[in-house]
Amino acid sequence: MTRRRYIQAINDALFEEMERDENVIVLGEDVELAIFGDTRGLLDRFGRNRIRNTPICEATLTGMALGLSAEGYRVVMHMMFANFVFTGFDAIANQISKMRLMTGGQLNIPVTFLAGYGAGGSNAAQHSDSIHSVLMNLGGINVAMPSNAADAKGLMKSAIRSLNPSFLLEATVRGGQMGDVPDGEHLVPFGKASLARSGDDISIVTVGSMVKPSLRAAEILVDQGIEVDVLDLRTVVPIDEEAILESLAKTGRLVIVDESRDSCGAASHIAAIAVDRGFSSLKAPIKRVTLPNVAIPFAPTAESSILPCADDIVRAVLAIVGSEIAA
Repeated sequence: MTRRRYIQAINDALFEEMERDENVIVLGEDVELAIFGDTRGLLDRFGRNRIRNTPICEATLTGMALGLSAEGYRVVMHMMFANFVFTGFDAIANQISKMRLMTGGQLNIPVTFLAGYGAGGSNAAQHSDSIHSVLMNLGGINVAMPSNAADAKGLMKSAIRSLNPSFLLEATVRGGQMGDVPDGEHLVPFGKASLARSGDDISIVTVGSMVKPSLRAAEILVDQGIEVDVLDLRTVVPIDEEAILESLAKTGRLVIVDESRDSCGAASHIAAIAVDRGFSSLKAPIKRVTLPNVAIPFAPTAESSILPCADDIVRAVLAIVGSEIAA
């Protein structure tokens, strides 16, 4: 095992995959400067033919990603902030997500979009959204949201090697988080959740930036006699339905923690899975801990007031178990 920061693990994955396959290229806004740190050193090692800055025009660069990947390159397209996906959405939603179907399976689009998402850094409304719920609705693009360094590296490598278009969403507030990363070849499959903590009383299903506060809430709840199952989904497309149902069958109670808005968010879809396929396991209503349906404010105090935290998760758990377990 090697101790690496979350952002360093993504950088390691890029180095390894570019060494492994000369068709892997990296494009994006300021990838040469490596503002986030995830593309640091790539230009010096691989040169400008494979590491290229793009215009600050997302509609152009997403179209570039489509064309290059259709020609056989494995494109890593750095979008910087996830909100910038909205200004480049036409090629993503109308072309990239649909191209395999439209060509009868004759054309693969092996492009990986890399983008930082989420609140907590006072980056204001146009730089702080969690866009995974939007991407989930496209029906043709895989979406990974690693919560730790090992998964960040393993999912990045799996995305680059895939023939399907993928998003690797970086939790911007977790970039400096340290973690153990396995030595040697390390791949994490899409669609396979990870049990971050085991408990018998209640399940917390979460992903990405919300795994850390969920684990913190679980530690707090131990003092109240409540043992929590914390399931880290890792990817929301594909989503590991069987892992969700297995945890629910064990505990009978479910809290979903998701850094997307309450209306039509990923948490709503997860709740639907639980009700559709695991209704007989439920001992209590499902609770969701999400963002309210507002723009993300710039002011740190205002931002923190709407971002789900450990205390919010604890309150949701206690609302379900009440005195039943705590007593």
